[in-house]
Amino acid sequence: MNIEKGLILQLQLATLESQGLLKSSSFGTGKNAVLKALEHLGYIQIDTLSIVERAHHHTLWTRVPDYQPIYLEELVEERNIFEYWFHAASYLPMRDFRFVLPQMRGVQQNQAHYYNADPKVMQHVLDVIRNEGPKKARDFENDSKKAGSWWSWKPTKLALERLFMQGDLMISKRKGMEKTYDLRERVLPDHIDLTEPTPFEFAEYLVRTYLRAYGFTTLKQITHLKTGGILKKDVNEVLQSMLQEKAIQQINIDGMAPIFTEINIMEKAFDGSPRVQLLSPFDNSIIHRDRIQQIFNFDFRLECYVPKEKRQYGYFCLPILFGNTFIGRVDCKAHRKNKQFELIHLHIENIDIGIELWLEPFIESVKQFAKFNGCTTLLLTKVSPTKLTGTIKKMLNK
Repeated sequence: MNIEKGLILQLQLATLESQGLLKSSSFGTGKNAVLKALEHLGYIQIDTLSIVERAHHHTLWTRVPDYQPIYLEELVEERNIFEYWFHAASYLPMRDFRFVLPQMRGVQQNQAHYYNADPKVMQHVLDVIRNEGPKKARDFENDSKKAGSWWSWKPTKLALERLFMQGDLMISKRKGMEKTYDLRERVLPDHIDLTEPTPFEFAEYLVRTYLRAYGFTTLKQITHLKTGGILKKDVNEVLQSMLQEKAIQQINIDGMAPIFTEINIMEKAFDGSPRVQLLSPFDNSIIHRDRIQQIFNFDFRLECYVPKEKRQYGYFCLPILFGNTFIGRVDCKAHRKNKQFELIHLHIENIDIGIELWLEPFIESVKQFAKFNGCTTLLLTKVSPTKLTGTIKKMLNK
């Protein structure tokens, strides 16, 4: 093995270990493990798509085998985590609340924000919640239908979202996809630091979060979807300072941007039997598509937003991770009414790895995921390459 291949292998193992994907129960079990995983990863993306179990639940189940959706709901109500925007709608650790204050202030000062709500409606919403207590969006929808109402549902919905984005309201409770809003001061625990971080402190927070969660990072990864030349300058300054202090190390690989890793992470050794995991398309480990392409040689794009005729693999494909190798992807759907989990199209792309190595753990993983989705039977519709169909169907029906 040449030096470059050795470095990439070590980066693969290091980042999967940091993501909690190399071992089962890396963060423990139960609700405490869910909080521990979220604090370690920095955020979990929330998504509304329910072809299979929603992304936030799927991502946590991958790392906490006894995970239950109610754990997440309870952590919100216990004020251990909160909802806001990371690079998308997310759950974040309550301990990190102060680091969203700059973004909240930015929304408040930006009158052209896409949630361009009517100030009068915003004030009405605040008054109602202040006087009557926490409210769901549909509470205002019902009010708007009353005779003599001067507001309608759409302006009220915009007002709720604007007040949430600028930090006047927080999500105090969530049941499924239905959110309950309350005043920020009634949601935040008393001990939370509300000191707004300086731009440099915010850069430090991002660098620490990415190094802890991924084991290695790049300047581009840290500033992904975050605008502003000042942030890029501050992040670079933090990285250079940590290099000088020997708190991190830099690795250079031909054709790639400089990589920054935790100190000595490249000397870590990992062992254990390879597992097969079906990852959410919004899983933290694969959300940076360029990074996955470069380090794992896996080109992944979610195609549910692509016109049907232009899809290459399917509507909602899940990446299939075997040990430290992405062996393919599977387009699947949970048919909850008849409790059937369908593998619409299973694509096996890395045929250099013998089927005898990954098939049994793959079948076990599919069965466990189907159970998590409330399904009791499996249906395999299509396999590529087709020559694997018989072998896989036989194992699936055992």
